[in-house]
Amino acid sequence: MSRKIAMSLFAALALLSGCNKESTQTQSTAFADAKPIEWKLVTSWPKNLPGLGTAPEHFAKMVNEMSAGRLTIKVYGAGELVPAMEVFDAVSEGSAQMGHSAAYYWKGKVPAAQFFTAIPFGMNAQEMNGWLTYGGGLELWEEVYAPFGILPLPGGNSGVQMGGWFNKEINSVDDLKGLKMRIPGLGGEVLKRLGGVPVVLAGRELYTALQTGAIDATEWVGPYNDLAFGLHKIAKYYYYPGWHEPGTTLEFLINKEAFAKLPADLQAIVKIAAKATNQDMLDEFTARNVGALATLKDEHKIEIRPFPDEVIAALRTTSLQVITEQASQDPMMQKVFDAYRSFETGVRGYHEISEDAYTKARQ
Repeated sequence: MSRKIAMSLFAALALLSGCNKESTQTQSTAFADAKPIEWKLVTSWPKNLPGLGTAPEHFAKMVNEMSAGRLTIKVYGAGELVPAMEVFDAVSEGSAQMGHSAAYYWKGKVPAAQFFTAIPFGMNAQEMNGWLTYGGGLELWEEVYAPFGILPLPGGNSGVQMGGWFNKEINSVDDLKGLKMRIPGLGGEVLKRLGGVPVVLAGRELYTALQTGAIDATEWVGPYNDLAFGLHKIAKYYYYPGWHEPGTTLEFLINKEAFAKLPADLQAIVKIAAKATNQDMLDEFTARNVGALATLKDEHKIEIRPFPDEVIAALRTTSLQVITEQASQDPMMQKVFDAYRSFETGVRGYHEISEDAYTKARQ
């Protein structure tokens, strides 16, 4: 290469470098001069409740840091801006740009939404994440929420939950008759079919309701959250497994109009932060439930019991009946149910020779 050509290339690179530097400086100046976008995020959880309540706080912090302060999100706990069970409406109407909740709370207006949280004897956390991310589940979820102007994103998972706290023993199906229990979603409908009385209450109401006898039993999440709520102080028996919620997906709800106004990079940041939050919550519950369960057993002497086989069998049979019947009454719910079942059948077949087989071998 001649010296003249080399000098020409050097000059061109220097010019390009200068242009890139100038462009970067101009972009940085534009970001600095731009007024920060401020969003409100309402939740169905008490402020800073371990796991559920801290997840949206971590999400907001990530968005702020990744956007260099261009998008700031203020998180409101249940009741601070809107009641726990009005998060969906607040986001749909635009009084809040985002929400964090559980889709099965909206079964009264969106029956199909229940499949995107958990259904009795359905998919676990790993399977739900697979369905939503790579099995078409998220696209269906978007379709279900489209009439309400909401964009949904997975926002965490508790893993398999516990069966709940009871003040009387459950020895047979007859013990479920007349039982007033806080249990949402399709699990509540199953309990009702077996003679129980399902009640839907926000988390912060559970302790008082159980303490005063307004309810006889309650499910919440699992050891990590239940210990924080102090439920061990007012109930003697802690049953497992959480047949009604085998892999509970939480949700971020985003007002579609507000989201559309964000520049592309901020839209990407919101989605990436939500994805990180979804995995982080599952990791946190997996780790923290271990110590919390030990505390409940060793320090508080809680009786941890399995549901009798007879009860589980009745719950399983009734669950299929209830879900099939409800899906047949709503075209969108039937569409989601068919897609859910198709993916579940395939993944269960694989897990029989992988995850399930390994668990049995390890025992």
